[in-house]
Amino acid sequence: MTVSTVARTIRIGSRKSQLALVQTHWVQGELQAHFPERQFDVETMSTQGDKILDVALAKIGDKGLFTKELEVGMIEKSIDLAVHSLKDLPTKLPEGLVLGCVTKREDPADALVLNAKHQGQQLDTLPEGAVIGTSSLRRLAQLRHHYPHLTFKDVRGNVNTRLAKLDAGEYDAIVLAVAGLQRLGMAERIHQVIPAEISLHAVGQGALGIECRGDDAEVLSLLKVLEDPDTRDRCLAERAFLRQLEGGCQVPIGVNTQIEGEQLTLTGMVASLDGQQLLKDNLTGPRTEAEALGQRLAEQLRAQGAGEILAEIERG
Repeated sequence: MTVSTVARTIRIGSRKSQLALVQTHWVQGELQAHFPERQFDVETMSTQGDKILDVALAKIGDKGLFTKELEVGMIEKSIDLAVHSLKDLPTKLPEGLVLGCVTKREDPADALVLNAKHQGQQLDTLPEGAVIGTSSLRRLAQLRHHYPHLTFKDVRGNVNTRLAKLDAGEYDAIVLAVAGLQRLGMAERIHQVIPAEISLHAVGQGALGIECRGDDAEVLSLLKVLEDPDTRDRCLAERAFLRQLEGGCQVPIGVNTQIEGEQLTLTGMVASLDGQQLLKDNLTGPRTEAEALGQRLAEQLRAQGAGEILAEIERG
């Protein structure tokens, strides 16, 4: 007598936002294409960051704003893996969970999106007092440093909500991630890709991080097909840099990474909220030592005063 064995269905957890679902369905499609005999289902849930929309992110103070509910789902085994924008995933994961895979990175830069009345302008040419919307302290600090004549105002909500507020005239411009706009098919809304000299991007920006249980060998094995080694090494260095500085997602810390051959160059930045103090440095080393590189660069910036800047921000 033959016993038929049916492979288990893999349940993929996702936030409910349009961008999160686009990203999750991409992962589902890739896994399905590689493993056509398997079944991959998507389960959606709302996170704290999705529910609290009337408070600035920096004031909520939880480093797992967009991930905690999904992580509980994995620990309780109602889902098997979760797809995150890697920039939203804290650098310290709950016990039992691991970063199972990092996907190929889209452009990690920030994008300037303008209200129609400023068509053709860039950050350099916007008039004094123009109102720029951003909910990121990292973008805020760097843009204040370079453009003290502009006015900055918090903006919350998903990408469509933010664009609607911009188009309604609440802001002269907003700053969003290039990668998010590209994934949503809205690349035409990008008026300026902000150069790294002006705004270093967030840790992990542009990459997807897939989190799963550390003891789930089956899922870890499936995820190997989605791993991009260059992006993984770049993001390991970036995350180690952030972890060493003990910064959450909502701190003015920016990075940039480049790989040439077997060498990885990491640039890191820490700034005060008013943009008056901005520390920047870089380090190059073997990509096989990506995490150690990130830790060393964090210590270099700490020696230059980064710790004091971050402590001041934490004191509020």
